[in-house]
Amino acid sequence: MRSDSDDWDITTSVGSTALFVAAARTLAAQDEKPLAVDPLAELFLRAAGGEWALLADPDPGLTRDHILRSPDFGTSFRAHIAGRTRYFDDYLLAAREAGIAQVVILAAGLDARAYRLPCLAGAVVYELDRSHVLDFKRETLAEAGIEPLADRREVAVDLRDEWLDVLRDNGFDPAAPTAWLVEGLLIYITPEAQDQLFATLDAASAAGSRAAIEQMTPLPREEYTEMVESEQADDEAKSDWARLIYNDPRSDAAQWFSERGWDAERTGLADYLRAAGRPLPVVEAGAGHVGAPLVNLVTVVRR
Repeated sequence: MRSDSDDWDITTSVGSTALFVAAARTLAAQDEKPLAVDPLAELFLRAAGGEWALLADPDPGLTRDHILRSPDFGTSFRAHIAGRTRYFDDYLLAAREAGIAQVVILAAGLDARAYRLPCLAGAVVYELDRSHVLDFKRETLAEAGIEPLADRREVAVDLRDEWLDVLRDNGFDPAAPTAWLVEGLLIYITPEAQDQLFATLDAASAAGSRAAIEQMTPLPREEYTEMVESEQADDEAKSDWARLIYNDPRSDAAQWFSERGWDAERTGLADYLRAAGRPLPVVEAGAGHVGAPLVNLVTVVRR
Protein backbone atom coordinates (compact mmCIF):
# COMPACT_ATOMS: atom_id res chain seq x y z
CA MET A 1 0.00 0.00 0.00
CA ARG A 2 1.07 3.63 -0.52
CA SER A 3 2.60 5.85 2.15
CA ASP A 4 3.52 9.52 2.16
CA SER A 5 7.25 8.77 1.96
CA ASP A 6 7.43 5.66 -0.25
CA ASP A 7 10.00 5.41 -3.01
CA TRP A 8 10.17 3.95 -6.52
CA ASP A 9 12.07 3.84 -9.79
CA ILE A 10 10.98 3.42 -13.42
CA THR A 11 10.17 -0.31 -13.01
CA THR A 12 8.58 -0.36 -9.54
CA SER A 13 5.48 0.98 -7.77
CA VAL A 14 4.17 4.28 -9.22
CA GLY A 15 7.17 4.46 -11.56
CA SER A 16 6.11 1.31 -13.37
CA THR A 17 2.77 2.90 -14.26
CA ALA A 18 4.71 5.09 -16.74
CA LEU A 19 5.84 1.96 -18.59
CA PHE A 20 2.33 0.51 -18.39
CA VAL A 21 0.94 3.67 -20.01
CA ALA A 22 3.71 3.66 -22.63
CA ALA A 23 2.74 0.06 -23.44
CA ALA A 24 -0.92 1.04 -23.77
CA ARG A 25 0.03 3.92 -26.08
CA THR A 26 2.14 1.57 -28.18
CA LEU A 27 -0.68 -0.94 -28.59
CA ALA A 28 -3.35 1.73 -29.13
CA ALA A 29 -1.30 3.18 -31.99
CA GLN A 30 -1.57 -0.18 -33.77
CA ASP A 31 -5.33 0.21 -34.23
CA GLU A 32 -6.51 0.43 -37.82
CA LYS A 33 -7.47 4.08 -37.31
CA PRO A 34 -5.68 5.13 -34.12
CA LEU A 35 -7.09 8.01 -32.10
CA ALA A 36 -3.60 8.99 -30.95
CA VAL A 37 -0.10 7.94 -32.00
CA ASP A 38 3.00 8.19 -29.84
CA PRO A 39 5.77 6.71 -32.01
CA LEU A 40 8.33 7.08 -29.22
CA ALA A 41 6.51 5.00 -26.62
CA GLU A 42 7.85 1.68 -27.87
CA LEU A 43 11.44 2.92 -27.45
CA PHE A 44 10.90 3.04 -23.70
CA LEU A 45 9.53 -0.50 -23.70
CA ARG A 46 12.53 -1.83 -25.58
CA ALA A 47 14.90 0.01 -23.24
CA ALA A 48 13.16 -1.44 -20.16
CA GLY A 49 13.51 -4.98 -21.50
CA GLY A 50 11.70 -8.09 -20.32
CA GLU A 51 7.95 -8.25 -20.85
CA TRP A 52 7.94 -4.55 -21.77
CA ALA A 53 10.18 -5.21 -24.76
CA LEU A 54 7.99 -8.14 -25.81
CA LEU A 55 4.97 -5.82 -25.92
CA ALA A 56 6.85 -3.70 -28.47
CA ASP A 57 7.51 -6.72 -30.70
CA PRO A 58 5.47 -6.82 -33.93
CA ASP A 59 4.38 -10.39 -33.11
CA PRO A 60 1.31 -10.08 -30.82
CA GLY A 61 1.51 -13.80 -30.13
CA LEU A 62 4.44 -13.24 -27.81
CA THR A 63 2.21 -11.38 -25.35
CA ARG A 64 -1.24 -12.80 -26.14
CA ASP A 65 -1.86 -13.41 -22.44
CA HIS A 66 -0.78 -9.96 -21.26
CA ILE A 67 -3.47 -7.98 -19.45
CA LEU A 68 -3.15 -5.12 -21.95
CA ARG A 69 -4.22 -7.51 -24.74
CA SER A 70 -7.25 -8.83 -22.87
CA PRO A 71 -10.65 -8.21 -24.51
CA ASP A 72 -12.05 -6.58 -21.36
CA PHE A 73 -9.49 -4.64 -19.30
CA GLY A 74 -6.95 -4.34 -22.12
CA THR A 75 -9.37 -3.04 -24.74
CA SER A 76 -10.92 -0.53 -22.33
CA PHE A 77 -7.60 0.70 -20.89
CA ARG A 78 -6.05 1.17 -24.34
CA ALA A 79 -9.09 3.26 -25.30
CA HIS A 80 -8.70 5.26 -22.07
CA ILE A 81 -5.05 6.05 -22.77
CA ALA A 82 -5.64 6.83 -26.44
CA GLY A 83 -8.46 9.21 -25.54
CA ARG A 84 -6.59 11.11 -22.87
CA THR A 85 -3.45 11.26 -25.05
CA ARG A 86 -5.43 12.88 -27.86
CA TYR A 87 -7.15 15.24 -25.41
CA PHE A 88 -3.88 16.55 -23.96
CA ASP A 89 -2.19 16.72 -27.38
CA ASP A 90 -5.05 18.89 -28.67
CA TYR A 91 -4.94 20.97 -25.48
CA LEU A 92 -1.28 21.84 -26.04
CA LEU A 93 -1.93 22.70 -29.69
CA ALA A 94 -4.71 25.09 -28.63
CA ALA A 95 -2.49 26.62 -25.94
CA ARG A 96 0.28 27.26 -28.45
CA GLU A 97 -2.20 28.77 -30.93
CA ALA A 98 -3.28 31.08 -28.11
CA GLY A 99 0.31 32.30 -27.83
CA ILE A 100 1.38 30.42 -24.69
CA ALA A 101 5.08 29.61 -24.86
CA GLN A 102 5.62 28.15 -21.38
CA VAL A 103 4.49 24.58 -20.65
CA VAL A 104 4.80 22.69 -17.37
CA ILE A 105 4.21 18.93 -17.32
CA LEU A 106 3.69 17.63 -13.78
CA ALA A 107 4.72 14.03 -13.06
CA ALA A 108 5.97 13.90 -16.65
CA GLY A 109 6.87 10.20 -16.55
CA LEU A 110 7.49 8.99 -20.09
CA ASP A 111 5.59 11.86 -21.70
CA ALA A 112 7.55 12.57 -24.90
CA ARG A 113 5.49 15.49 -26.19
CA ALA A 114 8.51 17.83 -26.12
CA TYR A 115 10.06 15.44 -28.65
CA ARG A 116 7.08 14.57 -30.83
CA LEU A 117 4.66 17.53 -31.02
CA PRO A 118 5.65 20.07 -33.73
CA CYS A 119 3.47 22.70 -32.05
CA LEU A 120 5.91 22.80 -29.13
CA ALA A 121 8.79 24.02 -31.28
CA GLY A 122 9.81 27.40 -29.88
CA ALA A 123 8.20 26.75 -26.50
CA VAL A 124 9.91 26.11 -23.18
CA VAL A 125 8.71 22.81 -21.73
CA TYR A 126 9.42 22.03 -18.07
CA GLU A 127 9.15 18.35 -17.16
CA LEU A 128 8.78 17.64 -13.44
CA ASP A 129 9.43 14.16 -12.08
CA ARG A 130 11.90 12.12 -10.07
CA SER A 131 15.45 12.15 -11.40
CA HIS A 132 15.68 8.46 -12.35
CA VAL A 133 12.52 8.71 -14.46
CA LEU A 134 13.80 11.78 -16.29
CA ASP A 135 17.24 10.17 -16.71
CA PHE A 136 15.70 7.03 -18.23
CA LYS A 137 13.66 9.06 -20.72
CA ARG A 138 16.50 11.35 -21.76
CA GLU A 139 19.06 8.56 -22.12
CA THR A 140 16.68 6.30 -24.06
CA LEU A 141 15.78 8.97 -26.60
CA ALA A 142 19.35 10.25 -26.89
CA GLU A 143 20.57 6.73 -27.64
CA ALA A 144 18.00 6.58 -30.44
CA GLY A 145 19.31 9.89 -31.80
CA ILE A 146 16.09 11.77 -31.04
CA GLU A 147 16.34 15.39 -29.94
CA PRO A 148 13.57 17.52 -28.39
CA LEU A 149 11.69 19.96 -30.61
CA ALA A 150 11.12 22.33 -27.69
CA ASP A 151 13.47 23.96 -25.20
CA ARG A 152 13.07 21.04 -22.81
CA ARG A 153 14.10 21.55 -19.18
CA GLU A 154 14.16 18.76 -16.64
CA VAL A 155 13.14 19.61 -13.08
CA ALA A 156 13.99 16.71 -10.78
CA VAL A 157 11.56 16.94 -7.85
CA ASP A 158 9.16 14.87 -5.80
CA LEU A 159 5.79 16.57 -6.19
CA ARG A 160 4.96 15.68 -2.59
CA ASP A 161 7.62 18.24 -1.60
CA GLU A 162 7.78 21.98 -2.28
CA TRP A 163 8.68 22.30 -5.94
CA LEU A 164 7.76 25.78 -7.17
CA ASP A 165 11.06 27.36 -6.12
CA VAL A 166 12.96 24.62 -7.94
CA LEU A 167 10.86 25.28 -11.03
CA ARG A 168 11.66 29.01 -10.83
CA ASP A 169 15.36 28.19 -10.45
CA ASN A 170 15.16 26.44 -13.82
CA GLY A 171 13.81 29.56 -15.54
CA PHE A 172 10.05 29.37 -15.01
CA ASP A 173 8.44 32.82 -15.21
CA PRO A 174 5.23 33.13 -13.15
CA ALA A 175 4.49 36.46 -14.88
CA ALA A 176 4.11 34.70 -18.25
CA PRO A 177 1.02 32.66 -19.22
CA THR A 178 1.54 28.96 -18.60
CA ALA A 179 -0.01 25.78 -19.96
CA TRP A 180 -0.04 23.26 -17.10
CA LEU A 181 -0.51 19.57 -17.85
CA VAL A 182 -1.75 17.26 -15.08
CA GLU A 183 -2.20 13.84 -16.65
CA GLY A 184 -2.31 10.54 -14.77
CA LEU A 185 -1.26 12.12 -11.48
CA LEU A 186 -4.05 13.02 -9.07
CA ILE A 187 -5.11 9.52 -8.00
CA TYR A 188 -1.53 8.84 -6.90
CA ILE A 189 -1.45 11.69 -4.37
CA THR A 190 -3.58 12.35 -1.29
CA PRO A 191 -6.60 14.68 -1.47
CA GLU A 192 -4.69 17.16 0.71
CA ALA A 193 -1.69 17.06 -1.63
CA GLN A 194 -4.03 17.59 -4.58
CA ASP A 195 -5.49 20.76 -3.02
CA GLN A 196 -1.97 22.03 -2.33
CA LEU A 197 -1.04 21.29 -5.94
CA PHE A 198 -4.05 23.26 -7.18
CA ALA A 199 -3.18 26.15 -4.86
CA THR A 200 0.37 26.22 -6.24
CA LEU A 201 -0.90 26.30 -9.82
CA ASP A 202 -3.31 29.08 -8.93
CA ALA A 203 -0.61 31.16 -7.24
CA ALA A 204 1.91 30.66 -10.07
CA SER A 205 -0.43 31.36 -13.00
CA ALA A 206 -0.58 34.68 -14.81
CA ALA A 207 -3.73 35.85 -16.62
CA GLY A 208 -4.33 33.73 -19.71
CA SER A 209 -2.79 30.63 -18.18
CA ARG A 210 -4.58 27.33 -18.53
CA ALA A 211 -4.41 23.83 -17.09
CA ALA A 212 -5.59 20.47 -18.40
CA ILE A 213 -6.33 17.94 -15.67
CA GLU A 214 -7.30 14.28 -15.59
CA GLN A 215 -9.30 13.33 -12.52
CA MET A 216 -11.17 10.23 -11.40
CA THR A 217 -14.19 9.80 -9.17
CA PRO A 218 -13.33 7.40 -6.32
CA LEU A 219 -14.36 3.81 -6.80
CA PRO A 220 -17.23 2.54 -4.64
CA ARG A 221 -15.61 1.49 -1.34
CA GLU A 222 -16.72 -2.15 -1.49
CA GLU A 223 -15.45 -2.50 -5.05
CA TYR A 224 -12.13 -0.89 -4.16
CA THR A 225 -11.67 -3.08 -1.08
CA GLU A 226 -12.38 -6.17 -3.16
CA MET A 227 -9.75 -5.11 -5.72
CA VAL A 228 -7.10 -4.52 -3.04
CA GLU A 229 -7.82 -7.85 -1.35
CA SER A 230 -7.63 -9.63 -4.71
CA GLU A 231 -4.24 -8.07 -5.44
CA GLN A 232 -2.91 -8.95 -1.99
CA ALA A 233 -4.09 -12.55 -2.27
CA ASP A 234 -2.49 -13.14 -5.69
CA ASP A 235 1.31 -13.15 -5.58
CA GLU A 236 1.33 -13.27 -9.38
CA ALA A 237 -1.22 -10.50 -9.91
CA LYS A 238 -0.63 -8.74 -13.22
CA SER A 239 -1.50 -5.37 -11.71
CA ASP A 240 -1.29 -3.77 -8.27
CA TRP A 241 -3.01 -0.55 -9.40
CA ALA A 242 -5.56 -0.49 -6.59
CA ARG A 243 -2.78 -0.54 -3.98
CA LEU A 244 -1.00 2.38 -5.66
CA ILE A 245 -3.84 4.89 -5.65
CA TYR A 246 -5.53 7.01 -2.98
CA ASN A 247 -9.19 6.13 -3.42
CA ASP A 248 -10.54 8.97 -1.27
CA PRO A 249 -13.10 11.74 -1.88
CA ARG A 250 -11.39 14.88 -3.11
CA SER A 251 -12.01 18.30 -4.62
CA ASP A 252 -13.46 18.46 -8.12
CA ALA A 253 -10.96 20.33 -10.30
CA ALA A 254 -13.57 22.21 -12.33
CA GLN A 255 -15.34 23.46 -9.21
CA TRP A 256 -12.11 24.27 -7.33
CA PHE A 257 -10.74 26.47 -10.10
CA SER A 258 -14.13 28.00 -10.98
CA GLU A 259 -14.44 29.27 -7.41
CA ARG A 260 -11.12 31.07 -7.85
CA GLY A 261 -11.82 32.94 -11.04
CA TRP A 262 -10.98 30.39 -13.73
CA ASP A 263 -13.28 29.32 -16.55
CA ALA A 264 -13.68 25.55 -16.47
CA GLU A 265 -14.90 22.89 -18.90
CA ARG A 266 -15.31 19.26 -17.82
CA THR A 267 -15.71 16.34 -20.22
CA GLY A 268 -16.31 12.75 -19.16
CA LEU A 269 -13.76 10.46 -20.79
CA ALA A 270 -16.52 8.07 -21.88
CA ASP A 271 -18.36 10.99 -23.52
CA TYR A 272 -15.15 12.21 -25.14
CA LEU A 273 -14.47 8.78 -26.64
CA ARG A 274 -18.06 8.44 -27.80
CA ALA A 275 -17.90 11.82 -29.56
CA ALA A 276 -14.67 10.70 -31.26
CA GLY A 277 -16.43 7.58 -32.52
CA ARG A 278 -14.52 5.32 -30.09
CA PRO A 279 -17.01 4.34 -27.39
CA LEU A 280 -15.73 2.19 -24.54
CA PRO A 281 -16.47 -1.50 -25.14
CA VAL A 282 -19.37 -3.07 -23.33
CA VAL A 283 -18.06 -5.77 -20.98
CA GLU A 284 -19.41 -7.87 -18.17
CA ALA A 285 -19.74 -6.12 -14.82
CA GLY A 286 -16.46 -6.18 -12.95
CA ALA A 287 -14.45 -7.41 -15.94
CA GLY A 288 -13.38 -4.18 -17.59
CA HIS A 289 -11.29 -1.16 -16.71
CA VAL A 290 -13.32 0.31 -13.88
CA GLY A 291 -11.43 3.61 -14.00
CA ALA A 292 -12.32 4.80 -17.50
CA PRO A 293 -16.06 5.47 -16.94
CA LEU A 294 -15.16 7.44 -13.81
CA VAL A 295 -12.54 9.65 -15.45
CA ASN A 296 -13.13 13.31 -16.27
CA LEU A 297 -10.94 15.55 -18.43
CA VAL A 298 -10.94 19.18 -17.27
CA THR A 299 -9.53 22.30 -18.90
CA VAL A 300 -9.44 25.56 -16.92
CA VAL A 301 -8.42 29.01 -18.19
CA ARG A 302 -7.45 31.93 -15.96
CA ARG A 303 -9.28 35.13 -16.82
